[in-house]
Amino acid sequence: MKKNILFVIPSLDAGGAEKSLISLLSVLDFNSYNVDLMLLNKKGLFLNLIPKQINLIDIDGDYKLFTEELRTFFITAIKKGKIKLIINRILFTLKNNIIKNKRQAEQRSWKHLETAIPVFEKNYDTAIGYLEKSSIYFVIDCINATKKIGFIHNDYQKLGLDSTIDKPFLEKLNHVVTVSDKCAISLKTVFPRLQNKVKVMHNIVSEKLINVLANETIPKEFTNQYFNIVSIGRLHPQKGFDYAIEACKIIKNKGYQIKWFIIGDGADRLMLEEKIIQYELMDNFILLGLKQNPYPYIKNANLYAQPSRYEGKSIAIDEAKILQKPILVTNFSTVTDQITNGVNGIICDMIPEAIAKAIISLLDNNNILHALSNNLKKENLSNEHEIEKLYKLIDE
Repeated sequence: MKKNILFVIPSLDAGGAEKSLISLLSVLDFNSYNVDLMLLNKKGLFLNLIPKQINLIDIDGDYKLFTEELRTFFITAIKKGKIKLIINRILFTLKNNIIKNKRQAEQRSWKHLETAIPVFEKNYDTAIGYLEKSSIYFVIDCINATKKIGFIHNDYQKLGLDSTIDKPFLEKLNHVVTVSDKCAISLKTVFPRLQNKVKVMHNIVSEKLINVLANETIPKEFTNQYFNIVSIGRLHPQKGFDYAIEACKIIKNKGYQIKWFIIGDGADRLMLEEKIIQYELMDNFILLGLKQNPYPYIKNANLYAQPSRYEGKSIAIDEAKILQKPILVTNFSTVTDQITNGVNGIICDMIPEAIAKAIISLLDNNNILHALSNNLKKENLSNEHEIEKLYKLIDE
């Protein structure tokens, strides 16, 4: 008998967790499992990458009405006399508009969103909330399953979440899975009662697929007279792209020919664009937006840079390693899970001046770039076997 598995995630936007889920689903054993996928918002760059064996399911009840734009919602809800739903939509909207910490706003507004979602009739062998906050809350409150698993994709202590809200949800899970040993330590520090529930499963990356996609094209934006740097990530403070802009200004002012390309989108776009104009970097620091296939950019760049303030286990870094690209990273808390300084990458302090200094040292010394690439050739980086860890949690 095949086991019935459900994955829940907010959307398939171009984030690390979303990409990680697509990679995981692509290597699942569909001879052993029937797999449903539920998206709280049926959108995202990776929608068309969902394997054909996956059953994409809708949310019943008043959820579709609840998530309509406000005017449409109120007109329809008033006609249907849904007073309780109206009250909860007002409270949901207020909390999301008033609470400045958007992650805590999502936490605190869940109880209002949850009133629009009926408990699902289908019983699953395992239900998996594949991202912190709403995905996990959804699995706990709205799904019938013999076993429930939640994924945390970042260093919990860096996320700015209210742990008192998460605590009762996480304690109801059978397992809490995170993506690195440092992230596991962080979780256990915040939630001592989860000591035996926390498991580590690294994000799955497929070396074969990445190499095929990397050879699809050559980016037209690259020119040989410039040192081309690529970074990937949401336009969010976590990713440190404000540091990158300041570092780029320092490098340009010292006379170096540099172009720094950012692949991704997000709420900080306007702020970053204003900073680029302020520093007169319009020809040097380019926001490319989302790219379904970012791998040709990584492969053809001179350097991959990750100037983050914090990470869980960066998928983009692993992908750059597979493509044997020299890597520069800031010294965020989990960085040594992936990079050994001077061996397979360069780690610098988390300030613009240190980022600029490290890049200039690479510009001035091609031998270091070649050495980093040659060391990466010796690493075995494909890790599709990580899926066995999930099978063990499901089948035990």
